[in-house]
Amino acid sequence: MVDKVTWQRAGRVTEPGRYMFRFGWLTVTADDLNIWQQYPEAAFTLVRRPDAGSDEYHLGAFELPPHSSSG
Repeated sequence: MVDKVTWQRAGRVTEPGRYMFRFGWLTVTADDLNIWQQYPEAAFTLVRRPDAGSDEYHLGAFELPPHSSSG
């Protein structure tokens, strides 16, 4: 099973950075935030960082829910 992370689930963070999440550390970039600001319902794939500890993650590809109105 692949974990997905929504903006709401990530606490609607507003700044890029490294945040403590319930499963470990999540790094959010400015590009990630731009997508969430444009598409608040977008869900990112949670990706473990191989170059860091086992509790370090970043956001991968995103998808929009079927009912989402993009634009």
